[in-house]
Amino acid sequence: MPITQQLLTALRQQAATLDQLDRASYHALGKDPLEPIIGHGAAASRIAFFGRDPGKEEIRHALPFIGAAGQQVRRQLHLHRTPDLPFDFAASLAVGADLFWANTVPYKPIGNKAWSMAVKRRFQPLVAQLLIDHWQGHDIITLGREAFLWFGILQPQAQRHALEQFWASEERFSASLPIQLTHPERPPKTLHLHPLPHPSPLNATWYKRFPQLLQQRLEQLV
Repeated sequence: MPITQQLLTALRQQAATLDQLDRASYHALGKDPLEPIIGHGAAASRIAFFGRDPGKEEIRHALPFIGAAGQQVRRQLHLHRTPDLPFDFAASLAVGADLFWANTVPYKPIGNKAWSMAVKRRFQPLVAQLLIDHWQGHDIITLGREAFLWFGILQPQAQRHALEQFWASEERFSASLPIQLTHPERPPKTLHLHPLPHPSPLNATWYKRFPQLLQQRLEQLV
């Protein structure tokens, strides 16, 4: 099912009231700050990548996961699928075309600081609608704590507790967690979460290990 105009309109309406929306970055790049970077890739893909929010490069190209952190993901995808071919920007786009990409909030915040819980709660029903109605798969590789714990927002307390317990486990980057994504106007959807650390160079604890961890996930899923 294509992303509906109703969903796009609802996202724009929510974005219009965001105090921390980085309008300066959008305007500097000649982009509409109310246009979401959402639901890119193949809706029929069995696998989705789910991150926190877009950055400046995502605004520039109107595509998700192509800044420094996103290129880390795409590089490992390329290495997994076509290890003998050179990797460049064009290759990074091509390798992700048959997967699905989404974020907790499809807008760039000022200073790339995480959106508040209040903002994430406002956008949660719209992003959940995207994952339930538009994306047809069930396996999600989440990138970082914010993206993983998003699946507890506006969900039953038992699920929030299960997510927090799972994240506290030493096996969180090798094990997987089945959950139900609920929406007040739609039937629940079963998802399997496969968390990884955030691939940002600023994540000193996990940055060097990220390629190996992603390769392990890809061997399990792709």
